[in-house]
Amino acid sequence: MNPNFQRKIKRAVLLSKALQAEKELLISFPPSYDEQQKYPVLFLHDGDDYFYMGRIVTQANALIHQQELKPFLLIGIPVKKKQRDREYSPFGDRHQQHLQFLAEELWPYVQHQIPAADLSSEQTIVGGSSLGGTISLHFALTYPNLCKRLLLQSCAFLGPTITQIKKAPTLKHLHIYQLVGRNETAVPTSMGALNFLAQNRTAYQLLTEKQAKVHYVEAKGDHTWRLWQQDLPQALHHFFHL
Repeated sequence: MNPNFQRKIKRAVLLSKALQAEKELLISFPPSYDEQQKYPVLFLHDGDDYFYMGRIVTQANALIHQQELKPFLLIGIPVKKKQRDREYSPFGDRHQQHLQFLAEELWPYVQHQIPAADLSSEQTIVGGSSLGGTISLHFALTYPNLCKRLLLQSCAFLGPTITQIKKAPTLKHLHIYQLVGRNETAVPTSMGALNFLAQNRTAYQLLTEKQAKVHYVEAKGDHTWRLWQQDLPQALHHFFHL
């Protein structure tokens, strides 16, 4: 591949006051990056998994090189596995602190350190898989001025998540790409076996009733990176197509 079409990946560390911990970031700049331009931004929870198991950088590079996607910045937000449920689940004791970290620390950091990042709510997408999708949705519900676009792969729609959707007067500002695997009917989790397929079907109905714009996809597959990796080109096309 032409070197001009390869992404530069930068690692950064934020000392989060909200979480009282260091938070690593993986920042991937688009091919032929020009800091004088403005680029849409995709934030992904479980960022290291998306970079390495989802192969999102390689897939995005190829699609941009083929002129199928417009260039965009990609910011992965890794999480320590022992902290994942505590930060991503609405039942977690660090859930609110993680939302605060995103809004009050990560967003200002990107704004100041990467001036080319377009952080307007129409050009910012937040996403993740499973509980990574859950925390992304809660962020959009809590901070609608910062995020209106969501990439949700096999999102866990737990009780508090459904309650927050129901409480919203309207969600017509939300634009969501929602994927679930048709085999995700008994997924082992720390909360027991969950039927993600049924959860997602229920949530899709509720979201559309609240007037959210949802592109809903049911695909062959189960709760694994194989499904999410294969789905990424379609998801990226949805938000960044030329």
